[in-house]
Amino acid sequence: MAHPLTLLLVRHGQSEWNAAGLMQGQTAHVPLTAKGHAQAAAAATQLAGLAPGALLSSDLLRAVQTAEHCARATGLPITTTPALREQGYGELEGRPSRELWDVVDWTDPHWSAPGGESLAELHDRVRTFLEGLCAEPPADVIALVTHGDTIRAAQAVVAGLGPEAMPAVTPHNGTVTRLEVVA
Repeated sequence: MAHPLTLLLVRHGQSEWNAAGLMQGQTAHVPLTAKGHAQAAAAATQLAGLAPGALLSSDLLRAVQTAEHCARATGLPITTTPALREQGYGELEGRPSRELWDVVDWTDPHWSAPGGESLAELHDRVRTFLEGLCAEPPADVIALVTHGDTIRAAQAVVAGLGPEAMPAVTPHNGTVTRLEVVA
């Protein structure tokens, strides 16, 4: 990491699939609920107070809808990127999350569902993205609107940890997580 940066990671507001208890992964079309829009608006207000100079977002609908709230609150344009997408769960996407506890090996960072992405692959994707961002930062304080597992991967990367040591706790929908990236 070349330059010290402040990253403000915003987890998207509650989506229809969050509310229904379905595994989303990289399913692109899932919109926010009314509660999710309220969470996104509250996160946007908090974000505006932290004065980011750039706003980047996952290109998945639930993140883009959250980023739109952030753009209105900050006056910043949104730049979308697939690098900030959630971990892909392949053929498991759309299934009830509670069914997955018997299917997913949560202890193996190299496990992935057919057509999906492992935690190790997610970690590598986020590491590569953050390295590029630090090499050519668009601002000293950058807002990243993204997803729970992606935030956990960013936390691990910034702490110098591998995918096996990603934090166990996923930030709640509509929250802002601050990370200081030091060279």
